[in-house]
Amino acid sequence: MTEKRTARAAATAARGAQADTAGSVDSVVPDTAALAARELRAVFSRLRRTLREASGTSDLTPSQSAVLSRLVNDGPASASVLAAAERVRPQSMAATLAALEQHGLVGRRPDPEDGRRQVVSLTEAGLDHVADSRQARQEWLTRAMAEHYTEAERATVLEALALMDRLNR
Repeated sequence: MTEKRTARAAATAARGAQADTAGSVDSVVPDTAALAARELRAVFSRLRRTLREASGTSDLTPSQSAVLSRLVNDGPASASVLAAAERVRPQSMAATLAALEQHGLVGRRPDPEDGRRQVVSLTEAGLDHVADSRQARQEWLTRAMAEHYTEAERATVLEALALMDRLNR
């Protein structure tokens, strides 16, 4: 976070704390949880955009990338299962899958258990696309961490990531 942004965030937090002052010493302390949440969301949003650009997947929408990732991680699925997993309407998933099909990244075949349904799976091109994208993001992030952070700063990032991982548990 830049010094200017840090100062602005601290000033905003301090104003919020002053507005809540009811005479107690505790109310003068900035709400660091809210400040950290706002800053974390902003940083992750910018990092996600940068990683998308670095991976060369900017021609795909976030929804399309999410479906590719889900198919890699969970395997072939029906459009309705994908829609439910991604929390979108079936019509939205149909549009997403049609675009991925046009790119040659997914294919459909009849469901062996229910011939009325189709199962969506990654094509070889889709598997290659996902693998290439992941490798490009990993290489960019590794290079950026090596160029912009000292060993001590990278250790701090690892410590912070361990703390952040606790939110997922």
